[in-house]
Amino acid sequence: MSSNVTPKSYGERRKERIDELAAASIDETPGVSLIASAWRRLRRNPIFLLGLGITVVFIVLAAVSPWIAPNDPAAAPLLDKVRPQSNPVPGPEPGFPLGADDRGRDLLSRLLVGSQQTLIVGVLATVFGLAGGLVLGILAGAFSGWVDSLVMRIVDVMLSIPSLLLAFTIAALAARPSQGTLIIAIATIQVPIFARLLRGSMLAQRASDHVLAARALGVKPRAIVFRHMLPNALGPVIVQATLVLAIAIIDAAALSFLGLGNPDDRRPEWGQMLGKSQEFINEYPHLAVYPAACIIVVALGFTLMGESLREALDPKTRR
Repeated sequence: MSSNVTPKSYGERRKERIDELAAASIDETPGVSLIASAWRRLRRNPIFLLGLGITVVFIVLAAVSPWIAPNDPAAAPLLDKVRPQSNPVPGPEPGFPLGADDRGRDLLSRLLVGSQQTLIVGVLATVFGLAGGLVLGILAGAFSGWVDSLVMRIVDVMLSIPSLLLAFTIAALAARPSQGTLIIAIATIQVPIFARLLRGSMLAQRASDHVLAARALGVKPRAIVFRHMLPNALGPVIVQATLVLAIAIIDAAALSFLGLGNPDDRRPEWGQMLGKSQEFINEYPHLAVYPAACIIVVALGFTLMGESLREALDPKTRR
């Protein structure tokens, strides 16, 4: 028997398929913001979690160090055991798990309290450097012509000088080394980094559609800069601040090692402790190993966290 079913034409099959798709239920997934999308990737990133864990532990220890330190970092409870000829550096003993320095001061307590000073220098230097970079970056990115040229020539001159050499010069110009001069020196070398990055981000925002639309609607230039351009240009700058914080800690330790930090060793700082250990580096290397290891681990934590943030927020590199 022959079939009486007439084959459907291509147009009929297409119409039926369209009707099926239209009648089918569509699973609508709500959109997520860039921050939420980045956090979904970051919480599954072991590198970010490692960096975050190191950073959180460091910040917590620095905050509570005066209360958890077993001894006063300026006191010398083991001074009677210091023998310049036979035992210049007392070793570990009950109550002093890391021993003492050449003045009989508890090494563990000085490391704990020194973390607070290191955090203060690193954070304040980064904040001041970020503030200065924001001012120059906004001037260069919001205005064109001679303002942009002048600001960028200043930034180019600052970037042409090696950062540590520039910081050393600024700190050496002070009448007396102090923690304040150390912060100013490190903040100064960070200003051109933030300024150039913010300028580039704001130039990209200047040509964006929403900025062009705001100009077409007659929005005032100040409102365009601070409401439309600047908020959208701050993302890369904030991520860079996380990376720069690690560099600030290393630079602070380097300048303190050279004797340009706080000269009062009753307020310990890791770079300062590293510098004081030079005299005993051959016989008692642990005096240098402990503060150096703390600096390396903390800088590594901030670096891992900052690199992960940069990759998660950058559309070109995020996975």
